[in-house]
Amino acid sequence: MTSGAIKSLAVSVIENEFKAIQQLAHFIDDHFIQSVVAIHHSKGRVIVSGIGKSALIANKMVATFNSTGTPAVFMHAADALHGDLGIVQRDDIVIIISKSGESPEIKALLPMVKAFGNKTIAICGNKHSFLANGADWFINTTVDREACPNNLAPTTSTTAQLVMGDALAVCLLNMKGFTEKDFARFHPGGALGKRLYLTVQDLSKQNERPVVDANDPLNTIILEISGKRLGATAVTEDGDLIGIITDGDLRRMLVSQKDTGTIVARDICSRNPKRIAADDLAVNALTLMRENDITQLVVVGNNGHYEGMIHLHDLVREGII
Repeated sequence: MTSGAIKSLAVSVIENEFKAIQQLAHFIDDHFIQSVVAIHHSKGRVIVSGIGKSALIANKMVATFNSTGTPAVFMHAADALHGDLGIVQRDDIVIIISKSGESPEIKALLPMVKAFGNKTIAICGNKHSFLANGADWFINTTVDREACPNNLAPTTSTTAQLVMGDALAVCLLNMKGFTEKDFARFHPGGALGKRLYLTVQDLSKQNERPVVDANDPLNTIILEISGKRLGATAVTEDGDLIGIITDGDLRRMLVSQKDTGTIVARDICSRNPKRIAADDLAVNALTLMRENDITQLVVVGNNGHYEGMIHLHDLVREGII
């Protein structure tokens, strides 16, 4: 294939799947709505089953449900016929995914689940199939053709299944009132989790607390900034925060002032420095730094008292950026 032919084929795949996803909007009907309501009010879990490529989509759907507050378990349709049906408990709702709805395993599985008395949801691309007609609710994922040039390999059909599963999960998380804090509880690891739960004080408490008095001389200021290694120091007067001195402030002062012998901290500090509450999220510190083009923020407690500093490097180290 030429480079032009490769590009043309890749674009056709994307366009095919894009059109199929758009078509799904027409399949959001009463059965979809009733499925969402049934899962929301269920006292059990969601069991998601399929075979072949649909089983892979079922696995992903389970992961999305679990991470957004809807307890779910994967059950392979073939394994279900050889003992794994024990996964299904009395109050569980079973979702069965299939393109044709006519696979032998699916045709054997559905009656067994219904015999247990469990409600069933079919996510299927054939509205005339055994699965679509036998389930309690049918969610249509019909596609005109696969993206595969031979119209054989499951491509567009599995994309449609995946998108419809996401639609179910998002509707359910909204009904549950699932918040960022809930999401953070289920995603404590990695950068995503840190963005959702890591607070400013979690980072600032690891740093030293640079501070000088308003009347401290230049050499004291330089030693404090250099020693605490945060590129700045807070300036206090009678215990109250009045400003900040950065290493940039020092450089600008040295350029503009010939006589530095009488300079004290109050003379060169920037008044009313940008500050952030200790219990605020660290990701909000990043936003504030970016908005003001600065690399450190003064951290204050609930009483407004100076507690320390957070530096851009702290956020980089934790993978927030």
